[in-house]
Amino acid sequence: MILSDWRDVPPAARGATLALGNLDGVHLGHAAVLAAAHQARPDLPLGALTFEPHPREHFRPDDPPFRLTLLPAKAAVLEAHGARLVVALPFGAELAAMSAQDFVELVLHRALGARHLACGPDFAFGHRRGGDVAYLRQIAEGLGIGLSIVSHLADAEGAISSTRIRRLLQDGYPERAAALMGRPFSIVGPVTHGDARGRTIGFPTANIPLGRHLEPARGVYAVQATLADGRVVPGVANLGRRPTLGGDPISRLEAHLFDFAEDLYGREVSVALIAFIREERKFADFPALVAQIQADAATARGLLGLQAER
Repeated sequence: MILSDWRDVPPAARGATLALGNLDGVHLGHAAVLAAAHQARPDLPLGALTFEPHPREHFRPDDPPFRLTLLPAKAAVLEAHGARLVVALPFGAELAAMSAQDFVELVLHRALGARHLACGPDFAFGHRRGGDVAYLRQIAEGLGIGLSIVSHLADAEGAISSTRIRRLLQDGYPERAAALMGRPFSIVGPVTHGDARGRTIGFPTANIPLGRHLEPARGVYAVQATLADGRVVPGVANLGRRPTLGGDPISRLEAHLFDFAEDLYGREVSVALIAFIREERKFADFPALVAQIQADAATARGLLGLQAER
């Protein structure tokens, strides 16, 4: 269940134990917060409370897109981690102006009837981020709400965070990002019409706009596409602006799915970036680009454990 209106909460959505946070990417650290919420009160339904759009998108609308997961994908991963309820509070002027006290008393306590909360040590909330975990503990205790503060999950490189995962993707390390997320980073969106150049050379592509997703390193990737019906199809994808073909004003993802000939226009596809093959570059002419595309496809097949094309 995805709930967005805190003023109209159905009885079935009240009384949960809630993991709190932006939860962008739903990485291993977020999974630990969810686990802590459940372990503290395994007798209660498990939920997650997040904000949509991400507060940074509200306060800095001109920033480049940076999201690891948009709401439908985020909710799906949260549900896979056991959350029966996802509260996605609309973050706008009203919520930004709400005091920390009102957020706890009106939203968490009165509206949602939260029985237990879990969050990371740097969770901040309320007008100008006026509430921290110490304040949350104080006010929650007075309302009879339990609280688990979960230390940052870390590995040898430091704390696992959405910021660190974004940097890894922008630097061309999707495998390292996947290790911190617990799954590959995926770009999800509807397949749109391109210029059909790929079909002329035997490499038709599914074109997916990046939208509000973070733009990872431009270049070629081995990918796995999950279709709306659940089928997973391996492939190779170019993410970038196609400099050899004159250049595009914005980057896009063009995925060629191996041994696949169905029409996907208008259908939603989730494309997981499995491995980075090479950086985007401009070739001398179209035949040189075609030769490189064929080589990239062979490399992707090898990285995905597939037999070479016959």
